[in-house]
Amino acid sequence: MQRPHQVVVLVLDGALPLDVGIPAEVFHPESGFPYEVSACGVTAGTVPSHGGFGYAVPRGLEALADADTVVVPGYAPAGRPIPGEVHEALRGAASRGARIASICYGAFALAEAGLLDGLRATTHWDAAQELAQRHPRITVEPNVLFVDQGSVLTSAGAAAGLDLCLHIVRRDLGVSAANEIARGLVTAPYRTGGQAQYLPRTSSPSRGDTLAATREWAMTQLGRQLTIAELAAHARMSPRTFLRRFTEETGSTPLQWILRARVDTARELLESTRLSVDRIADEVGLGTGSNLRLHFRRLLDVSPSEYRATFSGRS
Repeated sequence: MQRPHQVVVLVLDGALPLDVGIPAEVFHPESGFPYEVSACGVTAGTVPSHGGFGYAVPRGLEALADADTVVVPGYAPAGRPIPGEVHEALRGAASRGARIASICYGAFALAEAGLLDGLRATTHWDAAQELAQRHPRITVEPNVLFVDQGSVLTSAGAAAGLDLCLHIVRRDLGVSAANEIARGLVTAPYRTGGQAQYLPRTSSPSRGDTLAATREWAMTQLGRQLTIAELAAHARMSPRTFLRRFTEETGSTPLQWILRARVDTARELLESTRLSVDRIADEVGLGTGSNLRLHFRRLLDVSPSEYRATFSGRS
């Protein structure tokens, strides 16, 4: 029997409770997927958290030695000093091939360990400037939900950690698995990493949800060509206003968002059906199999047939 994928949540002093809970829920073995999640601290015992809670962790940093994925939740205040042995343990885990991920202010721990040098990264928007100033070798992107750099991933604050963990499941097990876990958590199955963390102060309070209904409608229309004019009409906006609002809410243009939605729908069909690549391309509005293969290779660096061979039947 294959060993479950070991996810270790590194709980540091001042840990943010929501950040700790997210990976514990997403990777919980009761989901039916091959993960096993545990928590550790610098040493075994009780770790004080932000807000007066405490976490009883059964192991210390030695737990990172057999982790496949290490998740570092945020801790407050942002950028507070952490023990040098944490840096060494994180570097050791990364050097033997473990995937390292952070939520919110947890990016500071990865940065101090040198794991983000030369990479793109993010953190909660209110600490992004501090992260960039302290660590100029990092390209800090303050306006995205998460950044995937392969073996190192970072996310923005709070709920963005959920987006990151579901993204990891999508990478590991495919779209259907991530969607099933999301349904159990009663959350949106996927928000792209490029979606904006927050809205400018000049935005109206309701703007974050202004186009939700239009995006949901567009998902039901992927099999045909959609124009900006048609989308704007559904949203009851001028095309110019629609383009601006859509980009603010999602971090991408409408056409980029629709293309990604089509590829993601194709991924799910590849996992759950035996439809041909040409038929799937037609179903999701990409026209031809060659067009689907082109976008698959560009966005996922894999062909549809390779993707199907990897993920078919896993859900």
